[in-house]
Amino acid sequence: MGISIKSKAEIELMREAGRILAITHEELRKQVKPGMSTFEVNRIGEEIIRSYGCIPSFLNYHGYPASICVSINEEVVHGIPSKNRIIQDDDIVSLDAGVIYKGFHSDAARTLVMPEASEEVKKLVEVTKQSFFVGIKQAVSGNHVRDIGRAVQEYAESHGYSVVRDLIGHGVGTKLHEDPEVPNFVTPRRGAKLRPGMTIAVEPMINLGEYDVYWEDDDWTVIAEDGLPSAHYENTILITEGEPEILSTAPGIPL
Repeated sequence: MGISIKSKAEIELMREAGRILAITHEELRKQVKPGMSTFEVNRIGEEIIRSYGCIPSFLNYHGYPASICVSINEEVVHGIPSKNRIIQDDDIVSLDAGVIYKGFHSDAARTLVMPEASEEVKKLVEVTKQSFFVGIKQAVSGNHVRDIGRAVQEYAESHGYSVVRDLIGHGVGTKLHEDPEVPNFVTPRRGAKLRPGMTIAVEPMINLGEYDVYWEDDDWTVIAEDGLPSAHYENTILITEGEPEILSTAPGIPL
């Protein structure tokens, strides 16, 4: 397909998609709590997205049956919401969501920490988030996608964690997944050269233990093979002439 360079008008649409997605994540952060089913988390998230006149990016995407991916503890990504999966006091809960606004996608993920979670997993969640910010310092025009991945990997591994290899970030725009691929780790090739107007999703997936994963029988839920917790943090960003701009954000809402 090739890498699309967005026009000013298209970037404005993606900013609005990102603003609505940021609001969705913030509302979920406020409402998700122990005792709630992951089905209920999905219901709330979809309701918020549709209240802004948007379409959930994930619903029916390649057959995925929900609007919000809800992944708990050792589930890395793509957990399918269920009435039978109840959030516990000591869980970490990764929420991955996307919205379509006037034909343009925004994609972002947050990992929420429940009240009784251990200090060990709280640190994992914080390092995962910070690895994103370390990574996007390299997301400048003239660099390559490998520069982002190297920064993410070096930061995560400096804290003793592992970067998942089987899943990566990606371009985003009129499609949820576009070129280029954006790995969170060092690759043999430099990958695409970053240019102003490119929009990409950078999404570190960091495991407390080893990086090996497997897919559940539902063909969606990705699990850390050693059963240890995993965290996920993602934003849609714009490559500019200067520093990258985070598009999945909104005024007054913390990243």
